[in-house]
Amino acid sequence: QVHLVESGGGLVQPGGSLRLSCAASGIIFNIYDMRWYRQAPEKERELVAAITDSSRTNYAPFVKGRFTISRDNAKNTVYLQMNSLKPEDTAVYYCNAFWTQSVNYWGQGTQVTVSS
Repeated sequence: QVHLVESGGGLVQPGGSLRLSCAASGIIFNIYDMRWYRQAPEKERELVAAITDSSRTNYAPFVKGRFTISRDNAKNTVYLQMNSLKPEDTAVYYCNAFWTQSVNYWGQGTQVTVSS
């Protein structure tokens, strides 16, 4: 059974930092591309950052230079370091393990709130 468990969300002031983690089990982690998505209230889910199985990274324009995605295959974990957070970064952040369109898995999400 596949599980993706996100952690590290919370309340942070504008300009602050958070580090999200997503621990995976039940998959051969190192063959999956790993992605972070987010969904704000009344908005579509959007891709934030992605890292391939060979650790190539890609970022949405609205987080480039502020967020960093990384992975530790020995720990079956993907991370999202978020710096210089803005109120518009407030959302539920979801981890996604992607192999193919028909073989991909989602975590339950972790809430990130940026507010003073």
